[in-house]
Amino acid sequence: MSKVAIFASGSGSNAENIVKYLKERSKSVDFHFFTNNSNAYVNERALKLDVGITLFSREAFYQSDKIIRLLKQEEFDLIVLAGFLWLIPENLVEAFKGRIINIHPALLPKYGGKGMYGKKIHEAIVANHEDETGITIHFVDANYDEGKIIQQVSCEVLPSDTADDVEAKVHALEYEHYPKVIAQLLDLLE
Repeated sequence: MSKVAIFASGSGSNAENIVKYLKERSKSVDFHFFTNNSNAYVNERALKLDVGITLFSREAFYQSDKIIRLLKQEEFDLIVLAGFLWLIPENLVEAFKGRIINIHPALLPKYGGKGMYGKKIHEAIVANHEDETGITIHFVDANYDEGKIIQQVSCEVLPSDTADDVEAKVHALEYEHYPKVIAQLLDLLE
């Protein structure tokens, strides 16, 4: 059985989609959510999905090895970032090298880096009159959005598109492609 830790800071829609996708395909996967936000809707999703959840503080994440010890003790095969906004500490990246992945709602290296997430990206894409955007699924390294790219998928941005329109297109790509990449990586890890 594979074990996947999903880190999320917000609503957890990608986290829920990943769990449902893999369970529907009879993947033998044990999930556990990790969050730094006690008010995030991902907590509610964990309850609905019957998935365990661990809440942690900034101090526990950056100034102790508590999270690394827990991840190693539970023998997680893969760490998936799904709307998790904190930079992953170098010691965690090293401990799980090649086994931490993230999804970014743009075609990296464009619109990546600290502070570039969510609606900010879609607003920038519209403001800059880009004719395409998409998603980038990548391995995590010690810098924001600079890890080795696993897959990029693009979509058209029409001149009439608003940031909300772009966001809807990007979310559709995330929901379709992120779980598939995770399933493929888990197959490789078996």
